[in-house]
Amino acid sequence: MTLPPWPSRAPAHGSVHLREVGPEDVAMARELSTDPYVPQTGSLPFTASNEEANAWIDRQQGRHAEGAGFSFAIVWTAGNRAVGHCGLWLRDLSSGLATAGYAIAPSQRRRGYAADALLALTGFGWTVPGLARIVLHVEPWNIASQRTAERAGYVRQEATADHRIFSGETREMVVYEAVRP
Repeated sequence: MTLPPWPSRAPAHGSVHLREVGPEDVAMARELSTDPYVPQTGSLPFTASNEEANAWIDRQQGRHAEGAGFSFAIVWTAGNRAVGHCGLWLRDLSSGLATAGYAIAPSQRRRGYAADALLALTGFGWTVPGLARIVLHVEPWNIASQRTAERAGYVRQEATADHRIFSGETREMVVYEAVRP
């Protein structure tokens, strides 16, 4: 599937904007890799070296071309530095469905960046032709992420879902959903 083009204007909300992940994000990627949970959900290895962080950045830069979706660095606008990562994954776009994910570097948490990033990502999502729903899968224990989803307007669904994470393991997740306005 061919994806829509990369946004000509950086999606933004509140204190953050989103841009393509780049070589300047090595420190952010390395810090994200120190969170024991983040490496379980994607291809960033635990306690990544500079070389491993650069390889992860290269993979993120290829996500759009391979048809997976949009991989963004979350940038604190006032400080012009990356504070995390988020993605809008569009492998099910033909069904009108996308999944979203986000992670904030441990030293940058509790500042509202995650909710702002999710709002920017969701707003961008509604510019994608044919996209009707965006789904988040959140671990039941991750109350902070559940609150972030709710602050960004996502609605918790009644059912939980078995969701396959990057390692191939299946976990029960709480499902949140946003529907195109």
